[in-house]
Amino acid sequence: MIISGKSWRYGDNIDTDVIIPARYLNTSEPAELAKHCMEDIDPAFSGAVQAGEIIVAGRNFGCGSSREHAPVAIKAAGISCVIADSFARIFYRNALNIGLPLIELGESVNRFKQGDDIIVDAAAGKVKNVTTGEVFQAPSLPPFIQKIAQAGGLINFVKGTQV
Repeated sequence: MIISGKSWRYGDNIDTDVIIPARYLNTSEPAELAKHCMEDIDPAFSGAVQAGEIIVAGRNFGCGSSREHAPVAIKAAGISCVIADSFARIFYRNALNIGLPLIELGESVNRFKQGDDIIVDAAAGKVKNVTTGEVFQAPSLPPFIQKIAQAGGLINFVKGTQV
């Protein structure tokens, strides 16, 4: 599972209220949620993000509530992967359930800047910052998690279908 794209860089403790503000939770439509993803911290995000790009963040990404809307908004906005120092556990599980790959890279995320070109080999756990030439080792995604992501989420995986 190879993922590549430009980075969107954020800091520590990006909570689910920042990812998708509560005022937009009257819908569960992914396309509508995507329009408001990250708008309180980065108003330009939803209008500028391109399919396949990658969020790189600090510690405790996805903390706060257990709302499932947060990873849905990120994925629907076109983000193909989130790399962070660490993730809130409930966010981690919700993201895996919808097939959004997450890579825990520890403090090495501090070597990435906004707009860096990145290649992720999820099977090998390799993350390359193409812009700087640096390569980092993360825990690889287990094969069954890769299959869930490739299927587009847990429901599709269980049904044996792919998106």
